[in-house]
Amino acid sequence: MYKLLSHNDLDGVGCGILAKLAFGKQVKVRYNSVASLNREIEFFLENDHPETFLFITDLSPNKENEKRLQDFYVTKEKVQLIDHHKTATHLNDYKWGYVLVEDDEGKLTSATSLFYQYLVAHKVLEAKDAITEFVELVRQYDTWEWEKNENHQAHSLNSLFYLVSIEDFEEKMIDRLLTSEHFDFDEFEKKMLNMEEDKIDRYIRRKKREIVQSETGEYMAGIVYAESYHSELGNELGKEYPHLDFIAILNMGGKRISLRTIHDHIDVSEIAGFFGGGGHQKASGCSLTEEAYKQFVLDTFHLEPIQEDAKRNRYNLKHSLFGSMYKNRKEDVFLLYQSNDRNWMIEKNKTVMEQAFTSFEEGEQFLKRYDEAWLVKDDHFVEYLMNEVKKASYQD
Repeated sequence: MYKLLSHNDLDGVGCGILAKLAFGKQVKVRYNSVASLNREIEFFLENDHPETFLFITDLSPNKENEKRLQDFYVTKEKVQLIDHHKTATHLNDYKWGYVLVEDDEGKLTSATSLFYQYLVAHKVLEAKDAITEFVELVRQYDTWEWEKNENHQAHSLNSLFYLVSIEDFEEKMIDRLLTSEHFDFDEFEKKMLNMEEDKIDRYIRRKKREIVQSETGEYMAGIVYAESYHSELGNELGKEYPHLDFIAILNMGGKRISLRTIHDHIDVSEIAGFFGGGGHQKASGCSLTEEAYKQFVLDTFHLEPIQEDAKRNRYNLKHSLFGSMYKNRKEDVFLLYQSNDRNWMIEKNKTVMEQAFTSFEEGEQFLKRYDEAWLVKDDHFVEYLMNEVKKASYQD
């Protein structure tokens, strides 16, 4: 007999699907949150048949259970952990631990892709195109390669995962992978997914109007309350506000924080680790501890949301030869323009600031990080220019 303890997201459930394809009725699968894994490990060690082989995928145990699992391995040699999170690499010190963040070709891994390789290598699951394609979709979604590759099928797979129950998703996928030569969605699923995309877009537009920004230590964070679509939301907010180092998504009901970044030089797993969590460099999470609650909730609740840039301008445009006009809540007016020596300068209330910037983006990031300024609408910009022309004519 086999038992699999895995995460309750797409990558974790992907491992469960592979386990059932490989072992059929000989495996019992339990999906867990990060917090519940250790209770399941303790239950297994105390109650399951001692000859049951234990797999743990996409999650890692605490220190106490590391020791218990080591004792179990020494006695029975019937445990294998497979993970891909940077924060779990210390488990490679154990013979039963296999943690790989990136393969020999420089490709980021997922728990599903690593477990698939394990099952095929141990000849308990035969590789076939449909399964390989499914595994790759899971891997690309979990590592966010899908966006770089424009592989929207991977994103759709995750959307489908959240549209149905885990049991229905498992049943659909197992049947499809057993009977199909290649992986694809059926027509009903495609219609559902189109409707879900519209729903996600509306949800993200609403959250863009609710996000606040705050300094958290050495970082500038965007903070938003949301219970759904954390990956999509974190990615879109990161692209909309690239001056923010990371996005903190607070799920108050679940008492969890999801951390996302689009920047290569930011490692949110380190930030999550500070609060007892972990994960990937660009996608991590932690519990809403007392310290995290103070930093992300109490200290920021009074803040006003970030003001969005004007979207439909014809004249006040970014990179404009006339300069781009910004404003903040203090009614300060900023003009970001390119000077003769090719540097970008900022004029604040008609006084040129000392800082010079090598690009428009660098200057705009400065404005948004330190002055919370936004690109104003055309009517404000035109009014400003007209006033400047009038003043010039009076002087003449």
